Order: sequence, then structure tokens, then C-alpha cells
Amino acid sequence: MAAILFIERNSSTNLKQKEKMKKTILAVAAMMMMGAATADAQIDLGRLIQGGAKVVQAIKVSDADMAAYVKEYIEKSDKENKVLGEDSPYVQRLNKLTKGMTDVDGMPLNFKVYESSEVNAFASADGSVRVYSGLMDAMTDNEVLGVIGHEIGHVAHKDVKKAFKQALLNGALRDGIAGASSKLGALTDSQYGDIAQALAQSRFSQKQETQADEYGYEFLESHGKNPVAMLQAFQQLQVQEQKAGQNGQTSFINQLFSSHPDLNKRINNMAKKARKDGYIDANGNIVKEKDPEYIAEQKAAAEAAAKKAVSKKTTTKKSTAKKTTTKKKTTTKKKTTTKKTSTKKK
Repeated sequence: MAAILFIERNSSTNLKQKEKMKKTILAVAAMMMMGAATADAQIDLGRLIQGGAKVVQAIKVSDADMAAYVKEYIEKSDKENKVLGEDSPYVQRLNKLTKGMTDVDGMPLNFKVYESSEVNAFASADGSVRVYSGLMDAMTDNEVLGVIGHEIGHVAHKDVKKAFKQALLNGALRDGIAGASSKLGALTDSQYGDIAQALAQSRFSQKQETQADEYGYEFLESHGKNPVAMLQAFQQLQVQEQKAGQNGQTSFINQLFSSHPDLNKRINNMAKKARKDGYIDANGNIVKEKDPEYIAEQKAAAEAAAKKAVSKKTTTKKSTAKKTTTKKKTTTKKKTTTKKTSTKKK
């Protein structure tokens, strides 16, 4: 699953790279012109050149421009999908799960739930994390956390910047051929579609996936979550993959995670790490004494017990003080009565 990332301006981009792109564009134009043997296959060279100019311009897009594109994409995505409100059980559940997860490497995070049967989630470079209700239906709390941790790992390592950039280039070329505007301004419908498709179909290398897994593990751990969630997420994905295969359906694993490395290897990697850190025992069972949630519950219980003890002690002290005061009053009253009786006898 992809996470949109900023395309950083590469200071090492040189004239050779630009010349290579220009040559590619000219080659495409030449091939298309050679293939246009009939009137129906004629190409508008002007439009193609405009598309080429747009590609070159896309290469020079600044960080600020890319930030604007990412923002525009997320706003469009939020508009085209049904975003659930704060009163939704899904949103309340997600808010509880992600409590304390405020940023990634200083970048503020914001979470929203899309109402959709699709089992999916993605994170973008502006800190936007979108989780589909279908994924939350298919997974436990920890499993959902594992998916989120993995997605944030891709954001931290900026793995999808090439996919995002390629989507812009593809849209630019198609716009040039189709005769759309050559301005690299607001995202066109085709570019939005390219990016959406890139998000759904992107594939990362084994190294990128492993790095995202490890970062997700450490991110959850550093934010007071049990990193075993990463392991549990992969185990659930494997179960769902097997079910999909038995039913002859296309596995959503292909849409959710890259196939390199395979799930078995990723499960083993996470299990090995969790076992080494003491989160699970030799049999794969969670060690509750290391579970952040268990520790938090024990701490809360201890604080509640201490508070109750203090309250009881204060109440007992007040009760004792009241009894003492009452006793003093009784004694004083008794003495006064005795004194009056003595005076009367005289």
C-alpha cells in the first residue's frame, strides 16, 4: 500500500538527466508519428510537444509545489470519499487506538476513517492517515495498529516519492497527447486518477518493505503501543490471503502490501524481534508484563488504589477528630453539670 510523499528537489539533477528525458519524449513522438499511417491515427505534434514541456517542468517541481499537490490530492480524496464524523464508532475506536501518536519525525499526524467495504489504508506526506472502515471490520485493534505503523514507516522513509512523481509524469504525457492543458498547476482528473491508481498498485522493494516494518515496530513501541501489533497484522493478512485464495477471490494483500518479501518472512522477522525484546515468549505468547497496555492498566489500578487509600485515611482521620471533639464536649458538659450540682448543694 502506498503512502504519498513529497518529491524532494534533487540538487544532483543535472543536464544529462534533463537531456535524457527530452530524448525520451522525442523518441515517443517519433514512434507515434511513424505509427500514424492512417488519418484516424494522426497525432497532434503540438500537443505532444506541450506534454513534453510539461514533463520537463514536472522534473523541476519544488518541495513547496509538491506540498501543494499532496494537500490538493488529500482534499480531493476526502471530498470524494465519505469521511465519518466524530460520533462514529469507527472514529472513536481509531482515536482511542492512535492516542498519543501525534507526529512522525516532527510531522503532525491526522487520522480519518473512510466509510468503505474496501480493506485498505494509506498515509501521506502531509501527515494524513486514512483508514477504511472495511479494514477495521476485518482486523482487531492491534492488527489495525500494525497496518498504521507500517504505513507510517513508508512515510518516514519516503518510499513513494518515485511513484507519486511517476504518476505526475504519466499524467503530463497523457495530457499532452490528449490535448489537455500543459500547465502543471492544479491536478487534472487524469493525474488524480494516476496517483490514486499508483497508491493502490505500488510495489516496494524488499529493502523498503523491511525498513517500513522495522520503523513501524519502533514507532509503535516509542509511542507506548505494543509493537507485537506488527506481527499480529501480518498474521491476520496471511489468514485473509489464504481465505481469499480458497474462495477464488483476488487477495486484498496485493492491494495492501507489496509481495516482497513474502508474509512468512516478514512474520518471522517481526516474531524474532519481538521475542528478542521480550514482548513474546518462546511459544509466541504475549508477555503481559512487557505489554504497554497491561502496564498502563496496572499503573492505573495502583494509582486508583493509592487514591482510595488516601481518601480512606482522610475520612478515618476526620472521623477520629469528630469523635474527639464530641468526647471533649461531653466531658465539658459533664463537668459543668457537676459544678452546678455542687453549687446547688451549698
